[in-house]
Amino acid sequence: MINMSVITMILLATLLGGAISMALAALLAFRLSQGARMALVAFAAGVMLSSAWLDILPEAVQALPAATAHEHAGAHEHERERAGEHEHAGTHEHEHEHEHAGGREPIPSESAARHGEHAHGDAHDGPLFRLFAVVLLGILGFFTLEHLALWRHAHAESGHAAHESMVSAAPLVLIGDAFHNFVDGFMIAAAFIADPRLGATATFAIIVHEIPQELGDFIVLLHAGYSRAKALLANAASSLTAVAGGLAGYFSMADASALLPYVLALAAASFIYIALADLIPMLRHEPGHNNRFARQFALIVLGSAIVPLIGMWAHH
Repeated sequence: MINMSVITMILLATLLGGAISMALAALLAFRLSQGARMALVAFAAGVMLSSAWLDILPEAVQALPAATAHEHAGAHEHERERAGEHEHAGTHEHEHEHEHAGGREPIPSESAARHGEHAHGDAHDGPLFRLFAVVLLGILGFFTLEHLALWRHAHAESGHAAHESMVSAAPLVLIGDAFHNFVDGFMIAAAFIADPRLGATATFAIIVHEIPQELGDFIVLLHAGYSRAKALLANAASSLTAVAGGLAGYFSMADASALLPYVLALAAASFIYIALADLIPMLRHEPGHNNRFARQFALIVLGSAIVPLIGMWAHH
């Protein structure tokens, strides 16, 4: 049965949460000069790497048990079926012990061999393997998308390699942000379904940890040539996926939960690729890069540190 009060809370939380974090990030980004925005490209790189490795991927791993519960249930059923085999094999293993006492080497039991095969299979085709395969495929997919974007820019205008890199990174930033906002909306819905007070707490935590990410997005978009109004509109459009995630979480929690870790993996892949393939190389093209390395490194470290620090503060 549809609970309209819960849906209303989810819609308000996803809409207001995205608007508040975006407004605060825009206020910071729009007050910076062009030179300061260039310096904070390093900060954005650090934020994106930290968000991917220390926030999004850990959340994806934690989401795996719920997504693969049916696999674990199947594994337990398989173990129960094998229980009879173990009892039957007990007599033979006892005979092997007597053979070992007589000087002959014991023959490994069939069950032990099967256990080794099962463990090896888990390592190479289990849920963690699939999760990180999605990260790898996501990076390759974003590389392909950016290659097509760069090909178009190469035919449109010559030179300005660093600017072209930022222009091609801009849609990837918005795609990654859309994935992340969708997942945020999904998690807000799950929290409100469990307890409205938990939903309010989760919304506050998401607003706080989204501010540095939105700031990084604004810096990239402004450097790609977006006007303030266009950057604000583009970020607002990507934030609407939080509403879609909230509705998906409410109406199809059981089905959508299986996709949650992989949506998170794609979001992480986009942030990793943008930071390593676009933002950090852009820093190397900055005039006087060698003289500014210490500042760039410090800003990358600061951006990397702020995400877990804000996360710890929000959780406490």
